[in-house]
Amino acid sequence: MPFETVTLNDGNKIPAIAFGTGSVWKGHSVTEYVEQAIETGFSHIDTAAIYGNEDTVGTALREVGLDRDDLYVTTKYDGGDIQEAVHSSLSKLGLKQLDLYLIHAPSFVEGKLESAWQEFEKIKETGLAKSIGVSNFTVKDLQQVIKSAKVKPAVNQIRFHPYNYSENKTLLEYSGKHGIITEAYGSLYPITQAPGGPVDKVLAAVGKRIGANPGQVIFKWVQAKGVVIVTTSSKKERLEEYLAVADLPPLTEEEIAAIDAAGAKGPPKPIRRHIATALWMLLIMYWFAGSFLDLSRWMGDRASA
Repeated sequence: MPFETVTLNDGNKIPAIAFGTGSVWKGHSVTEYVEQAIETGFSHIDTAAIYGNEDTVGTALREVGLDRDDLYVTTKYDGGDIQEAVHSSLSKLGLKQLDLYLIHAPSFVEGKLESAWQEFEKIKETGLAKSIGVSNFTVKDLQQVIKSAKVKPAVNQIRFHPYNYSENKTLLEYSGKHGIITEAYGSLYPITQAPGGPVDKVLAAVGKRIGANPGQVIFKWVQAKGVVIVTTSSKKERLEEYLAVADLPPLTEEEIAAIDAAGAKGPPKPIRRHIATALWMLLIMYWFAGSFLDLSRWMGDRASA
């Protein structure tokens, strides 16, 4: 069973999982990997102007030969004239219309958020994008947009994982109140960047019950929060694992609460920090030892003189 779609506040639908072309792919050709993702079963491709690879995404979209209606394409604005930027992205992607266009971060529209959003509303009105939204916005940022918006953002894409859920809880609640769907990137952080933390044991226990690996359990947890998944991999078997999440049984309320609680304890302290501290202490000890020997020699020289 494939991932279902989620209905946005403008009535359009978004696939609940996307293949992302950011992260390690920035500045690199992703044609091969986008083609592989689509052939594996992904229909939602997420890219951005700042990734520097929209043109290679466009090549993949043409080469797979699917009807436009069978693909969902998201890209993001990263500064400059907004109308010129969206036309540039469309040209590189080889498309006449985007499914979703996002402001990549508040910093790209600093001091002009309200007027920038008006330009985004024009993009939707003229049909250059079916839906418009934002990325990396806080509650305060969303409030500023909504107070003058004719069209509310359909999506807010944020970094979201068990270790930052507690700090994003208010953001999710505010977004939900206004019908703004949250998209998550970086959800596998507990596995890829912070292994050995309090979440690991819970993921393993849940995985044993539902027959899933830790990454799949995290994605079931993201699903349980009503959040759209954005992920990536160069390996077909890994992509198949991600898509297989749709067929796994849902997590229980107790399991979701256990992951929340473990995540609230925070990730483990980076090993590199401990190593750096230890090396620094050794350097200080070496310096003191050297200084002590120099002082001893000096005192010995003085005594013999």
